[in-house]
Amino acid sequence: MSEPKIAGKEPVEIQLEAGKNYAWCSCGLSQSQPLCDGSHADTGMTPNVIKAEKDESAWFCLCKQTENPPFCDGTHSKLTDEPETETSRTWFRVADADELKDGEIRGVTAGAKSLVLTSQYGMISALDGKCPHQGGPLAEGTLDDGVLRCPWHGWGFCPSSGDSTEENHGGVATYDVEVRDGGIHVAVDVPPKPRTVSDVMVETMVNWGITHVFGMVGHSNLGLAEAIRQQEEKGNLTFIGIRHEGAASFACSAFGKLTGRPAACLTIAGPGATNLLTGLWDAHVDRSPVLALTGQINTQYLGPGAFQEIDQSSAFSAVSAWSQTVLHTSRHAELMNLALKHAMVERGVSHLIFPDEVQVLADEQQSQPGSPEGRLGDVHITPAASSIDDAANEIAKANYPTIIVGHGARQSMPQVLELAEKTGAPVLTTFKAKGLVSDQHPLAGGVLGRSGTPIASSMMSQSDLLLVFGASFADHTGIDQSKPIVQVDFDRLALAKFHKVTVPVWGEIGITAELLAERLPTRDSSSIKAEVARQWRQWRAEKQRRMAQDRGKGLNSATVFDMLSRLAPDDAVIAVDVGNNTYSFGRYFECKGQSVLMSGYLGSIGFGFPAAMGAWAAAPERPVLCVSGDGGFGQYLAEFTTAVKYDMNITHVLLNNNELGKISKEQRAGEWEVWQTSLHNPNFADFANMCGGKGSRVTDSSQLEAAVLEALNFNGPTIVEVMTDAELI
Repeated sequence: MSEPKIAGKEPVEIQLEAGKNYAWCSCGLSQSQPLCDGSHADTGMTPNVIKAEKDESAWFCLCKQTENPPFCDGTHSKLTDEPETETSRTWFRVADADELKDGEIRGVTAGAKSLVLTSQYGMISALDGKCPHQGGPLAEGTLDDGVLRCPWHGWGFCPSSGDSTEENHGGVATYDVEVRDGGIHVAVDVPPKPRTVSDVMVETMVNWGITHVFGMVGHSNLGLAEAIRQQEEKGNLTFIGIRHEGAASFACSAFGKLTGRPAACLTIAGPGATNLLTGLWDAHVDRSPVLALTGQINTQYLGPGAFQEIDQSSAFSAVSAWSQTVLHTSRHAELMNLALKHAMVERGVSHLIFPDEVQVLADEQQSQPGSPEGRLGDVHITPAASSIDDAANEIAKANYPTIIVGHGARQSMPQVLELAEKTGAPVLTTFKAKGLVSDQHPLAGGVLGRSGTPIASSMMSQSDLLLVFGASFADHTGIDQSKPIVQVDFDRLALAKFHKVTVPVWGEIGITAELLAERLPTRDSSSIKAEVARQWRQWRAEKQRRMAQDRGKGLNSATVFDMLSRLAPDDAVIAVDVGNNTYSFGRYFECKGQSVLMSGYLGSIGFGFPAAMGAWAAAPERPVLCVSGDGGFGQYLAEFTTAVKYDMNITHVLLNNNELGKISKEQRAGEWEVWQTSLHNPNFADFANMCGGKGSRVTDSSQLEAAVLEALNFNGPTIVEVMTDAELI
């Protein structure tokens, strides 16, 4: 800020008290004129502080031009009365001349200005479209005996003058009207748009690399939405409007899992904000960076329980790595800097709350947008030399070491695979990490745990040392905790979280794997590779046996995923939902380089299709597939229309067994009665076609390959609905 703001053109009298200090505002931004309230932060200006020598009155300068601060020297008398902003008078055609009948009213828009037209006695009038009381839409009111009445509280206005018909009620502005060239034209003074707090913060988002915003525009985020719209218009980011806010947060979570970078989700206050929470919890537990932007009601109404008021700070506190409310006096660019830094460094959720009136505040501080320059240091953690020594010694003395990788190793697989080749160790993955190593790799043993392969279980049982990279030890991982374990993780709290391990190593996984490979001798891996190949032959023979099963109630899952293994492009991104389809995918689908996205530790049904939308946004150059059951897809069915709207090239393989198959299975396993798990479904293929996408239904295995190939070759969203047997999984 190079020049102070003129706070007033007349001085103000101050009663000074002897011995008391007074800090005069020099920037003109203080709301406590003429005294400083701290608003000068980031302006480069500082207040002028004096100490009163005696009790007396003094005239303090408000124009900020005095040569004798803080006292007035008369400079204000030399200031001109030129307006601070210029407006341009513009005529807008708002309706056809014959469109408005006598006695009618109609809402129109002139530029961005909302107006109401009235016609009576052959005269057309134009008034401001908002009642001055509470902003009621006058276009939804009535003409009552020549009086325009607000639909909310009945305030009356003269259509021609805009004057109120009641005492003590303010009137509304009127606008010149001309009927010419077959149309009704209205003249509006268009002021220049001020740069707002929202503009500053969205510009900062762009500088930090935010390229996509998923969300829903609504009444309590309109100021922020306008700033996002302007950046989209400039080509700096893309907004994707969803049908349910939960889909926005799931899409953002998937975006972060795939790229390591945050996307943003936008909602209104109240229910819009709470609808985000499930997807944000998915991001939180799976360490995915996300920026959540929620509108909030006007700050003056906070507290007594106003319409759509919730305590967002409390609601988001547990799920957020960082959460703040944007205030009038905030350092706005800095708030966004901190939000994005926390999301990226903590690999979690950052949350900003935007009260309605703060979004549209003019940026009086003339702030520069923030950026990551000079804000992010090297995030790579080099492990201690003693930890490397201890880990290398344990690996060297093991006869059959085995590597297990979790989702935390997703950015470091080249280094991990180099270590595997050096040590001759088979590589197993947790289910969350499926796809991090190709099942075609000669040392790959597939997925460990409940939805895994017998190959992985066998390799782990033969091992005398487990080298675990970026994995938890939750029950679903299936990691044998009784074996000697070297655990490597960038999250220090994840080390030995549930039980003691032999050697815990705190460090970035790629760096640690490189250091270990340098320390260890090369082993002959031929016998291990031969054993891995033998077990894969045995498991594939078992899959063929299962593919032959047919009870006449639909296709078996082994057949579906064998087909997908052969047809899915090697560079595809596959978003997988939660349910029996998930377990079958883990067992039967053989990865060849595809990236797999799933709701790992939260295990939220409905994740699949919104995640595919996030993947499409993050990697538009890659084929995107979605695998779900009918129960999961049903939760976000309407988002298929979103995919059609934005022409998302997503191939959705939908396994339809007309029930919540996983729950039915659990009821039977627990010796419960199977109850309330059946589903009433539409024809999903017909639904896809009705929405403007492409759908096909598969009822026989002979139809499957052609249907999947057709979907993969279609440029747009598709559903391949496969009728499956709920028990052949």
